[in-house]
Amino acid sequence: MPQADLSYSSNIKFDVPAVLAKIEEVIGAHDASSGACKGRAHALDITHHDHVLLRLRMLEKPHRDDAFMSALLAALQEALRTMISAPCIVGVEIGFLERHYASQTLA
Repeated sequence: MPQADLSYSSNIKFDVPAVLAKIEEVIGAHDASSGACKGRAHALDITHHDHVLLRLRMLEKPHRDDAFMSALLAALQEALRTMISAPCIVGVEIGFLERHYASQTLA
């Protein structure tokens, strides 16, 4: 299950739930086995320059090679570009969860 953390300058106005849903959609389009994406958004009152930063972490799997990660990065950049208005800096960082990461659903 991918995890997306979206940090942004609080004065930037955009549809945060729609962006988190779009991130999940883009991931699913590139990797149908990825499952739901845990999305979290963090509005920051104090920032230096207006910005949005997406940090995405996924489990490391053989098919998630450099070509896969580059294509996913480009798709995420394009999706965010269409949903967040200028002027601001939009950064995207994708990588893998630590080897000893585990999660469980508590019911």
